[in-house]
Parts: sequence; structure tokens; C-alpha cells
Amino acid sequence: MSSERAQIDETVPHSARVWNYWLGGKDNFQADRQVGDEFARFYPDIEVVARSSRAFLTRAVTYLVAEQGIRQLLDIGTGLPTVDNTHQVAQAAAPDARIVYVDNDPMVLAYARALLTGTPQGVTEYIDADLRDPGTILELAGRSTLDLGRPVGLILMNILGHVPDLGEAASIVRRLLAGLPSGSYLVTADGTNVIDGPAFEDAIAVWNANAPLSYHLRSPEQLSTFLTGLEVVEPGLVPCSRWRPAAGATPEDLREVDEYGAVARKP
Repeated sequence: MSSERAQIDETVPHSARVWNYWLGGKDNFQADRQVGDEFARFYPDIEVVARSSRAFLTRAVTYLVAEQGIRQLLDIGTGLPTVDNTHQVAQAAAPDARIVYVDNDPMVLAYARALLTGTPQGVTEYIDADLRDPGTILELAGRSTLDLGRPVGLILMNILGHVPDLGEAASIVRRLLAGLPSGSYLVTADGTNVIDGPAFEDAIAVWNANAPLSYHLRSPEQLSTFLTGLEVVEPGLVPCSRWRPAAGATPEDLREVDEYGAVARKP
């Protein structure tokens, strides 16, 4: 783990660590907290976005595993462990679920052991790979953990916004799905600019001026290109808080913020 630690630059903010900070985690540095606080000064709802996004992921994974019988998940752009991580949610519903996490941040790699704590019946693996290399991701994921001949739940949460070109981002999604069989699912969510666009755009400008990996807000229409050719599960591409909200959700839980999510099936 020491070699991975050596690669971490504590003076440069990173999205995984800033997101961890917004979710109340402790695996972040002063540079991450400074940018996170400055971001929140322009867009105070960012912590609501972070919580809404994590709650959407929990509901979507539960839907795939408990309702659709998916037992394999490929989570790309994992980020740092906080609460209700993908493997915890999936294996709570099906202890034999198999999960592969993918990220290429050295700090995430350093904390991989926390992500790899799953049930004895299931499997949880971490792969150090880049989103822009779908072939390598699929090859490594299928080498020992996932059976790519059986349906897989592909999870792309808040990562496609880091690909500046929309066409390239859509191509990455298509290439990943091309390696998965019929009956597989896509779970995706990213930041939008339609509910409180100007404030979020100003905050994103702060982020892009301070972090090496830029992020790009997209309209729901642009995000829908990731779903082309798929069977989109009701209620479709909606603010994350509005995707199959839990019974008893409070008005605060249901408040719409600038992150849209969807779940879709590969026919």
C-alpha cells in the first residue's frame, strides 16, 4: 500500500475525495475540503445532490438484485468507500452477488481493502483501470469474477461528466454494453443544469479551475443519449430523488436537484 500512497498528491483536490467529504466521510485532505467548501458557497445544494445520488444508487442496485435477479455488478468510477456501497447493498439482498469495482485513483486503490469486505458467499473485487479503456475493463472483470455470458448490472455514477466530449462518453457506454449480454442493465446518473443551472455552473467553474479532472454538466436530453437502444425502466430519466422513491420519503428526500438518473435494460 505504501507505493500507492506515494502516488497521492495531497495538495491537489480529487473528485473521489471531495465527494467523500460532501457525504460526510473522512478520507479527504485539506485541498479537497477547501474546494468542496468553495463549491458549496456557490451551490449549497451539492450535499443534497450527493445524498440524493447515493440514495438513488441504493434503490437502483436493490431493484436490480432483489427484483430483477441480477447477481453481477460492474461499478466503474467507484470512488472512496462511505456508506451503502454497491457491494453492501447488493449482498444484503443476495449474499452470493459478485461485484467488480473499477477506479484509477491511487487513494481509492489504497483503500481498496475497505471496499473488498463482502459476504463469504459472494465475491468483491477491485480493478485499477480507466473508464476510457472499456476493453481492458471488460477483460479484467471477466477474467475471474464476472461471467460475461450472464446479465451484468453496469453502474456509471457521476463519471461520464468527466469525459468532456459527449460523443466520446456515449461511445464508452456503447462499448461497455457491447461486451455484456442481453438482459444486462445500465444504472447511470450525472449532473444537469436545468433546475438551478446558473449556480451549479458557477460552482463547476470553481471545480474546473482547481482540479486536474474537469466535470461537465449536461442537459437531460444530452444524458438520454447514453440510453439509446435500451429499454428504459419507469419512471425514465428523472431527478435522482424522483426515481422510485422509498415509501415514506420526506419532502426533503423528494426535493429535485440537478442530478438526473436512470436505469435501463439491454434488450
